[in-house]
Amino acid sequence: AYSSLALTFGWSICWSIAAVSTTYVTNGCTADGECEKEGSPFVLFLFLVSYYWTVQVINNVTHVTVAGTVGTWWFAPQEAASCCSNAVRDSWKRAMTYSFGSICFGSLIVAIIQAIKEMVHQMRNQDDGMLLCLAECLIGCIEGLVEYFNKWAFVFVGLYGYTFMEAGKNVMTLFRSKGWTTIITDMLVDAVLTMTSVGVGVITGVCGILVAQSLGLDLGDANASIGGPFLVGFVFGFVLAGVLFSVVSSAVNTVIVCYAEAPAEFQQNHPELSDRMREAWRQAWPNDFRY
Repeated sequence: AYSSLALTFGWSICWSIAAVSTTYVTNGCTADGECEKEGSPFVLFLFLVSYYWTVQVINNVTHVTVAGTVGTWWFAPQEAASCCSNAVRDSWKRAMTYSFGSICFGSLIVAIIQAIKEMVHQMRNQDDGMLLCLAECLIGCIEGLVEYFNKWAFVFVGLYGYTFMEAGKNVMTLFRSKGWTTIITDMLVDAVLTMTSVGVGVITGVCGILVAQSLGLDLGDANASIGGPFLVGFVFGFVLAGVLFSVVSSAVNTVIVCYAEAPAEFQQNHPELSDRMREAWRQAWPNDFRY
């Protein structure tokens, strides 16, 4: 997680420098920050896709690595006894080789949707029309569905090395066969982590405004001079916090998948934890949990 955080931070800095430099050139901006024209939406879209895609790949490599490590701990705990065990290294190698194509494909889908959503959001800020509001809502729903599919699909990618599409089909078939659709839709872990990431993003966004004002940055418009630094700071904080918290989310999702598929192995290798989990889940979902 820390290496992913460092990579994401480094990429964010490089991307910001490239994006700001390109904006200054294409907009005809002077050294004082005054711009003659607006930038190209297509160039902005490409920059957003490149940023979100890279971040998604880094995030999902961590996701797949954690899934493989938790799977090893589940089935062969002696091979995952420490943070530097062979299970971690082997899972990371598989994520960067055999499963890297699936990771990039799934990440690209989400990145394109996120870039479109951000473009629509910026258009709505300039012209708050009903159609733009509906479009942003629709794209947000599509983004949520794709991310929901991805998080479970990448668990199977990390556990068994399936392709992206095969993994998604298999994991959903598993949950339906176990009658766990209510359980997986009622999980609050991702919601809590997302709210925390948003809080971090707001804090860094405010810091971005303070830094911009202290440097005297003027983008030619009062709203842009405040909204621009806030947006950059918010994206930085939200993304970096999301990468760090993704380890927790990935581990929880992998445990759910493994418990649905192999509860006997969990009872055999980790009897105390198995008993505690079974009792807790029976109390939370008495009608859906049948173990």
